[in-house]
Amino acid sequence: MKDDNECVREVLAGNKEAYGFLIEKYKDRIYTLLMRMIHDAQDAQDLTQECFIKAYQYLRSFDPERKFSSWLFRIAVNLCLNTLQARQKNQRHPAEWDDEWLVDETSPESILLQKEHVAEIRDVIEELPEHYRIVLLLRYLEEMSYQEISTVLDVSVSTVQMRLHRAKQKLRERFQPSWKGGRVNEVF
Repeated sequence: MKDDNECVREVLAGNKEAYGFLIEKYKDRIYTLLMRMIHDAQDAQDLTQECFIKAYQYLRSFDPERKFSSWLFRIAVNLCLNTLQARQKNQRHPAEWDDEWLVDETSPESILLQKEHVAEIRDVIEELPEHYRIVLLLRYLEEMSYQEISTVLDVSVSTVQMRLHRAKQKLRERFQPSWKGGRVNEVF
């Protein structure tokens, strides 16, 4: 299996099929992140395509000393933020969530109990300011390191840590003492 930088080198050398490997590898993760940010399936799909087009157009500017995935996610986040800024502030669409990342799958009973709280958790996450929600999604959904998030968002690692701390603090304030247990309490 080729690594990302090897694929980038091949694309830059004229092998355009190698870019298909990168698209295949990252399209679902990019789409999922954009969907959670933009709350519209068609917009998320359009932005995913635009992300890969833009990445292809600017592939020569990619620094091979960095991670390709961080560079690609930064393009996606910037496209999404630009789109969100263009939208009217009051226009919101319900997000389509894959709730599995919120649930600790230890037993059928605990899954059922935890899933009862997922809608409330989702609503609280959606209410977070965009800069907190993005950091939370990149950290726990995409499982990125603080350094990777820093690169994607073009902010310092300490800013990432501060935003993540404040996002988790807001979640804790909302859910304590009303709900104890489960992955949400462990993570947040």
